[in-house]
Amino acid sequence: MARILIIDDERAIRNALREILEYENYQVDEAEDGATGIELVNKESYDVILCDIKMPKMDGIEVLENIQKTTDAPVVMISGHGTIETAVEAIRKGAYDFIAKPLDLNRLLITLRNAMDKSRLVTETKALKRKVSKQYEMIGESPAISKIKEMIERVAPTDARVLITGESGTGKELVARWLHEKSNRADGPFVEVNCAAIPSELIESVLFGHEKGSFTSAIKQRKGDFEQANNGTIFLDEIGDMSLSAQAKVLRALQENKIMRVGGEKDIPVNVRVLAATNKNLLEEIQNKNFREDLYHRLSVILIKVPSLNDREDDIPLLANYFVEQICQNNGRPPIQFTDEALEELKTIKWTGNIRELRNVVERLVILCDQKITIEDVQMYAQPSKR
Repeated sequence: MARILIIDDERAIRNALREILEYENYQVDEAEDGATGIELVNKESYDVILCDIKMPKMDGIEVLENIQKTTDAPVVMISGHGTIETAVEAIRKGAYDFIAKPLDLNRLLITLRNAMDKSRLVTETKALKRKVSKQYEMIGESPAISKIKEMIERVAPTDARVLITGESGTGKELVARWLHEKSNRADGPFVEVNCAAIPSELIESVLFGHEKGSFTSAIKQRKGDFEQANNGTIFLDEIGDMSLSAQAKVLRALQENKIMRVGGEKDIPVNVRVLAATNKNLLEEIQNKNFREDLYHRLSVILIKVPSLNDREDDIPLLANYFVEQICQNNGRPPIQFTDEALEELKTIKWTGNIRELRNVVERLVILCDQKITIEDVQMYAQPSKR
């Protein structure tokens, strides 16, 4: 049952609202002044708050400002002395809506329903963000990974371009996501482009978009990934596999903060932070004429090298236990545990596929084992190549 708080100094208004709302199956609490209302908000959880503007001691605008410090519940302001200026000020201060007295019953009920929909969406969004944040958690306490975390904390708040290097499966995308989530652009889009998966003849259209009719299959205009990432972050994964012609256009976008769609005639300004990753040695690629040196210097303002799993073997037990918990939860099965000997055995394996390979092995063990994963299970199912 949805819970509503009424803050109003007039008893008759509170009683009338209570009667109407309880008839509509809402649970209702009352406060006769702003201070009491704030106290209730600090103690209880409400879906919507109705607050009068003209009250003794503390007016509604002041109450609104205090409430917003402790809750995300939508606040609907009500007043019998309302003017357009008062309504505008209330909305500007963060009120969900403003309703003048005498209250229109239909308008009140519709506003409450809409406000609760908003409240539900806010709650669901927070839950999803927590879930996503946990999904992209960076696990590890080794010196190598601690150094990466420290660098992310230092670099993320800036708009500096970052080149992330490391072997396949080490978690370069995770580093990119953390750089975005901890930046001032966290509320903006995060657009990931796998440069290796896009054919060279299509990559310019994917990155910069195209105009209708610019080529045979261009039946409508399309915004490119740079435009879609405006005011956010674009992550160019496997940039070492990008064609030289596309590299030239990316270089221009970085230099001028402008792009031009395929078949277009005008420049489009973009405000994006560029992160890039590769498992190739770009300095060697430059010598082999496969990568532009000027683009390398544009991208590598900050260099982050992600260590291989073999260089952080002390993190393997933490990662294995994390993956077990995640996989069991996703598959709806009871938790399963590693024995200490099994975790030590995992540390002896040479992980050529890094964290990606470890997760696959852990998933295999979870599926094939019962309550505990023993050293014999690891030796049988992990198929390790010993160091």
